[in-house]
Amino acid sequence: QVQLTESGGESVQAGDSLRLSCTDSEHPEHSYSTFDMGWFRQAPGKEREFVARIGADAENTYYADSVKGRFIISRDNAKTAVYLQMNNLTPDDTAVYYCAQSNMWSNRASDYLSWGPGTQVTVSS
Repeated sequence: QVQLTESGGESVQAGDSLRLSCTDSEHPEHSYSTFDMGWFRQAPGKEREFVARIGADAENTYYADSVKGRFIISRDNAKTAVYLQMNNLTPDDTAVYYCAQSNMWSNRASDYLSWGPGTQVTVSS
């Protein structure tokens, strides 16, 4: 059973920054580093949407248009962790943010094998 745990979500003002973290407590570094990692978010009453992903090699990244230029995804395989730096936040970024793990280079939530419980980000205007 993969254990992914997100942290770092909180209530902030528009224009603020947050850094989300997600750690994998199940896999050692050598196996964790084989997975692609992604961040998704789900706002109340909306479907879960793709935010960003990063390849196993930590070099390839991809972003949703809505966050491109504001969010940065990174990972530290030695710490079995993935991060999401979120800058210039807006109320539209309010959602529960999830990290997820995949063997596929994909934006689709259905292609991700394991998920964390999520962390709430609330942005006030």
